[in-house]
Amino acid sequence: MAEGEKIIPINIEDEMRGAYIDYSMSVIISRALPDVRDGLKPVHRRVLYGMSELGVSYNKSYKKSARIVGEVLGKYHPHGDSSVYDTMVRMAQDWSLRYPLVDGQGNFGSVDGDSPAAMRYTEARLKRLADEMLGDLDKETVDFQPNFDDSLEEPSVMPSKFPNLLVNGTTGIAVGMATNMPPHNLTEVVNGIIAYLDNSEVTIAELMEHVTAPDFPTGGTIYGYEGVKQAFETGRGRVVVRAKAHVETLDSGKEQIVVTEIPYMVNKASMIEKTASLINEKRIEGIADLRDESDRDGMRIVYVLKRDAMPNVVLNQLYKYTQLQSSFGVNNVCLVKGRPMTLNLKELIHYFVEHRADVVVRRTRYELAEAQKRAHILEGLLIALDHLDEVIALIRGSRDGEVARAQLVERFSLSEVQARAILDMRLQRLTGLERDKIVQEYEELMKLVDYLKSVLASDELQRQIIRDELLDIRERYGDKRRTGIEYAGGDFSMEDMIADESMVITISNDGYIKRTALAEYRTQGRGGVGARGAASKQDDFTEHLFVATTHEYLLFFTELGRVFWLKVYEVPEAGKAAKGRPIQNLIEIPREDSVRSVLNVRGLRDPDYLENTYLMFCTEQGTVKKTPLEAYSRPRTAGINAITINEGDRLLDVQLTSGNSEVVVALRSGRAVRFPESKVRSMGRTAAGVRGITLGDEQDRVVGMVCIANDSQEELLVVSENGYGKRSPLEEYRITNRGGKGVRAMKITEKTGALVTIKAVSDSDDLMIINKSGITIRMSVAKELRSIGRATQGVRLIRLSNGDAISSVAKVAAEDEKELADEATTAVAVDGVTDALVGQAADADDALDIEEADDADELDELDDADDDSADDNE
Repeated sequence: MAEGEKIIPINIEDEMRGAYIDYSMSVIISRALPDVRDGLKPVHRRVLYGMSELGVSYNKSYKKSARIVGEVLGKYHPHGDSSVYDTMVRMAQDWSLRYPLVDGQGNFGSVDGDSPAAMRYTEARLKRLADEMLGDLDKETVDFQPNFDDSLEEPSVMPSKFPNLLVNGTTGIAVGMATNMPPHNLTEVVNGIIAYLDNSEVTIAELMEHVTAPDFPTGGTIYGYEGVKQAFETGRGRVVVRAKAHVETLDSGKEQIVVTEIPYMVNKASMIEKTASLINEKRIEGIADLRDESDRDGMRIVYVLKRDAMPNVVLNQLYKYTQLQSSFGVNNVCLVKGRPMTLNLKELIHYFVEHRADVVVRRTRYELAEAQKRAHILEGLLIALDHLDEVIALIRGSRDGEVARAQLVERFSLSEVQARAILDMRLQRLTGLERDKIVQEYEELMKLVDYLKSVLASDELQRQIIRDELLDIRERYGDKRRTGIEYAGGDFSMEDMIADESMVITISNDGYIKRTALAEYRTQGRGGVGARGAASKQDDFTEHLFVATTHEYLLFFTELGRVFWLKVYEVPEAGKAAKGRPIQNLIEIPREDSVRSVLNVRGLRDPDYLENTYLMFCTEQGTVKKTPLEAYSRPRTAGINAITINEGDRLLDVQLTSGNSEVVVALRSGRAVRFPESKVRSMGRTAAGVRGITLGDEQDRVVGMVCIANDSQEELLVVSENGYGKRSPLEEYRITNRGGKGVRAMKITEKTGALVTIKAVSDSDDLMIINKSGITIRMSVAKELRSIGRATQGVRLIRLSNGDAISSVAKVAAEDEKELADEATTAVAVDGVTDALVGQAADADDALDIEEADDADELDELDDADDDSADDNE
């Protein structure tokens, strides 16, 4: 160890703790967090002050950015030049700051994330608004502190006539804390501050009537107000911002979504690139092309849609998966008297007003002192003018200026300052006119002194000055909001933008789904051939067909016992001749599974509705199960288990019930069992169920289930595969035990074919029948189907070509009488069905087809023999 050196042992933990705390405080106070008074970090403050000292005001010529950066680095900010230049660049970008403080000339980057040109190529000067930030610095309004080498002084804070922290916001990451403050509209903020000046007890809710929400420089729409309210009240909140978009229709009939404003701090180019990837990965459906047509006139991002795509649904997907919707996490952390604090809206306004009041007081004291100094000099000049001859003689008789000064002080009791002013006075001031000007100036100064003293003595006058200055700022720099507000966004859903219309949902055997407006289907007479309802592949046919409105939920139940959810408006709309879209593109159904039943429910949030509504399940092997709808009220993308299916069985049908319905289950063999729903106890979601009906033989299976309320006037409709059907009163089917073989529902012959479905219908319904070749017919139940006995064979509902068979039957609400009359006899021949078939009389068919049972008593005896006791299969 060298002579004079001394080693002091220290604890490494204490040293590291102390060093890290020092580093943390340096980052917090001197780098990352803004001051609540002017909303600036030290680097921003130094850049603005350096530019001001360099003389690059708004009314002066631009100077090279490199010159400005050198000025700031050399005098005030001893760090890397990139930190200074990046700071100046951001203050010049109108998509980064709501009210830019720097006027840049040259390439200062773009909203696409392009880097600005090097500082040697760009030029800059202060914006006019920045002068309002720096105004009155020369009037001792703020404290100055030494720079890094104590050679110069820099302001510790700016006077700032406007609330920069609120109007421009800020973002920064310190050690153990961060800040993220959104920008606001200057006009609104000024109105809010004036409201606070008028009443310091104003509530945050009252302030929010003026400062409605953040106002981002890139526009967009704030989606939901709860996050804004929380941010204003607590200083922390989550504000969701959506892009501003509209739909355009091209001459070709195609539609396209056009985005003109994007959320704040979103990189446009990166967003478009990620969106293209999502389209290629099929995560976003319905977009045929994506283009960026932005230019100097404004932003324009175009999403060209496919013909079968629904604009609102696609836009909703874009909001969900891309940055067209993003959230701004508000965290109002800033330095208050050197300490980091989280502030709400009222506190931010309070500290700004407090700062401005301090600036006004300090400025007033400075102006008062300057006015009193000038008045003191004028008082001396007036004394000299009152004794002009004596003063002149005294000066002429003096040896030098010091003697003259001393004699003036002694003779007229003047101060040193007054005496020097008299000696420095030009002979021109001795004229009478100049004397009047001095008197006038003195009188005005005395009035100013009195006013300045009154300002210092009155808080109300100080507040009035702050108010007047803010109103002047608002008049010169205020503008309209750029960011819209969707106040109901928190409770807003996509269906609010979609008309609640009736749609025909069609699902084919191969899993193609579509929705078609109900108005596209015409009413036809019974016995008609029908119209083309769904184009399909040669071996495909429509398996499910029903009516729902666009706002309803679809619950998809698969043959393996799982359930999936989908909104009706999310199903692609297509014409009745289109085949639709693969259902796997909409919901995540495994390839080995297929949809067996689809229900539509109005909503899944009403507790009373969920608890008092049940789902009745039925499988092809005759098992039934009842479970509350509430068990299926929490949608999941991947679906959930709805019922446990035994080996060799599969789910056939699911229906909504009230808990007090009558259940009718029908077999392919033409038999049906009727029992009260109460005979089936409520079970859990994964239960397998109990026996509902006993099959006739190994080839027999259940074809349908009907649940009818006790007070319902509906009747039972049965349809066979060869196009025969009938309706009969529910009373015709006497109540038997659950699990029995049931009673005869339709007389099955070779001509009728096996039973294919059973439905509950009334006179207010229409029937829509579709066969495996895709031909549909719509008919009125009231006009075309009279009620007959359950043991009959029925009447012909639709004529089928050779090899064809009925696939599905659905009931829809009847059209009005005029529409029924207009198209009662319309029929269309399709796929080889000749026009000659259309002319055949329905009455002739009735005469041939209706065959009543010869012996009703014999039939009842057979039914009684088949009605075995229930064999529960729990």
